[in-house]
Amino acid sequence: MKYRKFLSFLLLLGLVGCRSSREWRDEADDRASSLISSAQSEVIGKTEPIEVESASDTLRRRLLLDQSLPSNSPASKGVRDLASTERWSGTDHLKAGSEYTARWDTKTTVRPTLLEAIEIAAKNNRDFQSQKEQLFQVALALDLEAKEFRTTFRGMMSGAIQSGHDGNRRNTGGVLSPDASFSQKFKNGVELTSSLSVDLAKMLTGDRGSSFGIVYDGSIAIPLLRGSGEFVVTEPLTQAQRNLVYQVREFEQYKRRFVVQIANAYLNVLRSAQTVKNQEESYKRIVTTTRRSRRMADAGLMTEYQFDQAIQTELNARENWVSSQQSYTENQESFRVLLGLPPDADIVPRSEELDALLTTLMGLSEGVVMADYSGKIPAADAEVELKAPDRSKAGPNEIDPGKALELAFANRPDFRNTLERVEDAQRAVLIAEDGLRGEVTLGGSASIGEGRGAMSGNQPDGSFRATRGSYGGLLRVDLPIERTSERNRYRNSLISLEKAVRSYQAAEDQIKQDVYGKLRDLRENRERLVIQIQAVKLAERRVRSTDMLLQAGRAELRDVLEAQSALTSAQNALYSATVSYRINELELQRDLGVLSVSESGLWQEVDLTAYK
Repeated sequence: MKYRKFLSFLLLLGLVGCRSSREWRDEADDRASSLISSAQSEVIGKTEPIEVESASDTLRRRLLLDQSLPSNSPASKGVRDLASTERWSGTDHLKAGSEYTARWDTKTTVRPTLLEAIEIAAKNNRDFQSQKEQLFQVALALDLEAKEFRTTFRGMMSGAIQSGHDGNRRNTGGVLSPDASFSQKFKNGVELTSSLSVDLAKMLTGDRGSSFGIVYDGSIAIPLLRGSGEFVVTEPLTQAQRNLVYQVREFEQYKRRFVVQIANAYLNVLRSAQTVKNQEESYKRIVTTTRRSRRMADAGLMTEYQFDQAIQTELNARENWVSSQQSYTENQESFRVLLGLPPDADIVPRSEELDALLTTLMGLSEGVVMADYSGKIPAADAEVELKAPDRSKAGPNEIDPGKALELAFANRPDFRNTLERVEDAQRAVLIAEDGLRGEVTLGGSASIGEGRGAMSGNQPDGSFRATRGSYGGLLRVDLPIERTSERNRYRNSLISLEKAVRSYQAAEDQIKQDVYGKLRDLRENRERLVIQIQAVKLAERRVRSTDMLLQAGRAELRDVLEAQSALTSAQNALYSATVSYRINELELQRDLGVLSVSESGLWQEVDLTAYK
């Protein structure tokens, strides 16, 4: 009876210790989230949740359904749409994802602002999600390393049945052996293990006797030279902790690159749309001019070859108009895919975003005249003095190069990683050097009690007396005579240190080149922007004047066609310069590490005017 009660207690204890897969998943999520939050506090001074679970519904899924877009399988909509089979049930493995916020009527055209487009991408872009998952997995790897220094408990139960013949009769017996153990590794290298095993043996034939056995085993190992000391023993944990910090930093810089990438695609779609409008207006103007030239040719006011020239220009205008439409469609599809949405979804950026941007940047041209021929004009043969671009009308991000470099060195998280990887390489040299030392390990073991097997149920209960236990000591010495692999590992660690230093130097030089280059690009694009603003005004005036002169018979048709072509080119160049200047501003803030971006895609620029 006592054995049955003891066995029932062990079974109850085992059932209590068992967890469902959901509980194990939740524990992993909680542990990873806690480690990530701690690393975020250290790196960026704040915490934000990292969601790796897919949402219960997404904009991509709603567009596929509400706009009746073609798809190949349920996986096109999301993991939660996968069919349940005998081998898969989403409800058993997936958490309840975040609810979909219906911000748009997905049955009609979705028109997000730039900020909204970035938020959409943060929830749907596949690479963005992969970056979050990579961060989460690095946190799980750290948790695994930390486990090495946590007290680990294990429970196991085994059973066996044996049957044998002793010459007179066949005997059959069984044994049930619950086993509990724990192990502990300390940061100084000491390892301690202990286990307690209980045997419940029962004869199934003959006298059907039963017997109880209990055995305790324990051991300890203490390294004294190689492999001892907290610095050496905890190196895998230290590196795992630093890897998580590195990944948090990499994710911060990735978010900045991500925002610039989305903004670039968004504004380029708007630029392409404006190019279509410009080419359409140009096409219409040339058709009007061709009609007028036909009437003038019929009236004998224009030669036939001039009319043919107008026809040729009209054909070129049509080609440019069709080509611009094709480019616009391709840019739209690329933009949608970048957001993580179907390329055929009806989602279009808001055109007023580009208009507002142009209005803002028009201020850079106020009071600036690139070609001033008012007042007294010097003689044609007088020496020409060219005025180099200056910073008198510089934009808010055109700051002093030296201060810009200081900001980049202080704020670029990926640059900080390259410096700390030099420290990693230095530690690796010391760890490899430790491997060259001799090994001296003290150990001890103890075993108390008696076990029972399947055929020993007719024996008395096992005794559990320390005086009858077996004890042992161990001294293991490995002299540093053969250390070929350790020698090579040490030498390679020195080479790796040299590589880490060169990588840091390369990163430093690349940041200098990037920052200086972006500042030069801003200045160049500001000049181009101002030039194109004035070029558009001049081209519009030229179109009006040549058209009136043509009607008065004082200009050639070629002059009108050239003026119209120049206007279209200037308009397209103006919007290209507008987009380029804005993207260069964002790229500079990205390269300086000052563009603030949240996990959900919210972003905020930094006012750099204090650094001018």
